[in-house]
Amino acid sequence: MRIKDFANADRFYLTDGGLETYMIFEKGYDLPLFAAAHLLESENGRNDLATYYERFIEIARNSGRGFVMDTPTWRSGGAWAEALGKSKEDMRQVNTDAVRFLSAIRRKHESASLPILINGQIGPAGDAYAPDTVLSAQEAFDVHGLQVHALGKAGVDTISALTFTHAEEAIGIARCAREIDIPINIGFTLETDGRLPSGQSLNDAIAEVDGATDATPFYYMINCAHPDHFKHILYGSEDWMERIGGVRANASRLSHAELDESETLDDGDPREFGELNAGLLSFLPNIRVLGGCCGTDHRHVGCIAQHT
Repeated sequence: MRIKDFANADRFYLTDGGLETYMIFEKGYDLPLFAAAHLLESENGRNDLATYYERFIEIARNSGRGFVMDTPTWRSGGAWAEALGKSKEDMRQVNTDAVRFLSAIRRKHESASLPILINGQIGPAGDAYAPDTVLSAQEAFDVHGLQVHALGKAGVDTISALTFTHAEEAIGIARCAREIDIPINIGFTLETDGRLPSGQSLNDAIAEVDGATDATPFYYMINCAHPDHFKHILYGSEDWMERIGGVRANASRLSHAELDESETLDDGDPREFGELNAGLLSFLPNIRVLGGCCGTDHRHVGCIAQHT
């Protein structure tokens, strides 16, 4: 029922911002390999996570919108188990615990006027800023199967594959989601030229994934880039733009290489961020969810709500 309401909603839902950058730069946490699920291991971490989500839920409530609550599992896939010092079974449990944690928050806040989806978040097997780990579709299917199945079994409503750098990995994870019949959206990282880190154009990547999966993704998302980096590719009324259902943009206009080397957080201008996101709506007719990525927090999402 929730996913049906989401699909048919007359207003887009809100989601959160850059969880990992917020917890590292604003709250002072050390997140190994940007693995935000580490916060679930301590009482302080769980309390800060709950407060983090509840700020966004309040923004959604006040703006009359639903909320998509992402699990803190972007770096909790099987590909990262060894680097994080965990077993594959540990990683299954991490994903299960994350869904259980968010389910408790949903029970506390959801109402008829505030629908809340629990969305299982999955990141790439390699660097989200560069295609250093290029997987075939079959390799991606094998690598991501553990996490997709764990999240699905734990009861998420949807899954997001965020900051993916090349089409083949997206094809593999889409096939994983189709195997267990769970809606998935694919978020591609874009560079300052509006292309994927692999060099492929966004429209070609969407066409490749749709063609290889019988259009399995529920929708696609533009992810981890400032609006100024990709607004120039949104023009006319091309069919591929109708497949864009979400945007989670960066606060900063810096390139990924510059962000990677930065020791301080560039949080941009939240008000401008809200205005720029509002401006995207005229080009993207099927937007279902808006939120933020690196450098964003409740201020940026609040400005999205204010300007739309």
